[in-house]
Amino acid sequence: MPRSRYKAVVDTLAADIRAGKLPPGSRLPTHRELAKTQGIALVTASRIYAELEQMGLVSGETGRGTFVRETSLPQGHGIDQQDVAAGMIDLNFNYPALPGQAELLRTALRQLALSGDLEALLRYQPHGGRLHERSAVARHLLDRGLITEPSRVLLVNGAQHGLAVTLMGLLRPGDVIAADALTYPGFKVLADTLHLEVVALPSSANGPDLDALARLCTSRPVRAIYSMPTLHNPLGWVMPLGERERLVSIARKHDLTIIEDAAYAYLVEAAPPPVAQLAPERTVYVSGFSKSVATGLRVGFIAAPARLIASLERAIRATTWNTPGILTAITTAWLDDGTVARLEVEKRRDAQARQTLAAKALEGIRYVSHPSSYFLWLPLAEEARADRITMALMQEQISVSTAEPFATSLHVPHAIRLALGSVDMPALEPALQRVASVVRFHS
Repeated sequence: MPRSRYKAVVDTLAADIRAGKLPPGSRLPTHRELAKTQGIALVTASRIYAELEQMGLVSGETGRGTFVRETSLPQGHGIDQQDVAAGMIDLNFNYPALPGQAELLRTALRQLALSGDLEALLRYQPHGGRLHERSAVARHLLDRGLITEPSRVLLVNGAQHGLAVTLMGLLRPGDVIAADALTYPGFKVLADTLHLEVVALPSSANGPDLDALARLCTSRPVRAIYSMPTLHNPLGWVMPLGERERLVSIARKHDLTIIEDAAYAYLVEAAPPPVAQLAPERTVYVSGFSKSVATGLRVGFIAAPARLIASLERAIRATTWNTPGILTAITTAWLDDGTVARLEVEKRRDAQARQTLAAKALEGIRYVSHPSSYFLWLPLAEEARADRITMALMQEQISVSTAEPFATSLHVPHAIRLALGSVDMPALEPALQRVASVVRFHS
């Protein structure tokens, strides 16, 4: 077979995969079927699939066939809107997983299939979730130091949806919301989409500059503040109790709604009480199970003041109607049997081990982190440029994020964030050593 013909088949299949014409998980024709349809030799068909596998586009499974791989994050989905290509070491996006979680899901599906309530899960659910599911989340929140009634808990499709529901339900275009100068990029995207005005608060060592917040509230009609008191992404700080109490005092004085993002709070042992516990009448507490259990488990929750529940339920109805019953049933079972609690403990230990490894690999380089977090923040020397370091690391097949997607102020610091939770431990140490080498070279 002429090489041009051979390459044409490879290029056509690769283009179809990248364009989504052959979506991830698709089973490709057998080697014999491909050879027959293309009029080529069987050995050539095998070479074509081997090359596609080397490109990271397909995977062969003995006895099952050849399948299209998930090759990259969709455009705009990654932290810094970069595609993470196959073969790239991803220190950009966090999706921590532990060995054996797939077997947990397999067991849960078997148990669900035997349940007597299976047919009910195919119907519409109440917008905020069924009462026993909301009760399970309320019991779970007791371990976070938050005492709340099931009637004040709403189930959503992950913490990001919880944030969307909160902003949509409580704020209007043009409203002013305060947030840290460096904050979660998903919040930035939502605020921009909903046409909210985000005003940046400078950061101190342990949280936002509350003096700046107090001054802002006297000069601007601030409606709300978005905060991550436990555990801040990307800076890793945990706001002390005294600062939380002062934040509550300012919010009460100026009638602010506090939006408390607790997506990573499970990683912190013996944290101060949630702000929602200190100011339950004005705080919306948002979290989920994507980080503590699995990113594919799109179940999150909101705990809110009773007076806001109706508005939040309307936003849930307008966006997704309800969280899928099958996912909430699995999540509720894992809450009740202790699986979620066990996974949170194991992931906390995993994050601590990764931080220990990072400290060794980055010895001598200044960075900011929490000893139990899945990320760290690496400020760069004045002469260093984040974009150059990011591109140099891309050439080393390592994907990281710059500060740009996290910045809410006009000033964007030269820094990079390293996500530690998406790479296997044996691959993490050499990847971090390469990061350290590149940073030192460009500093």
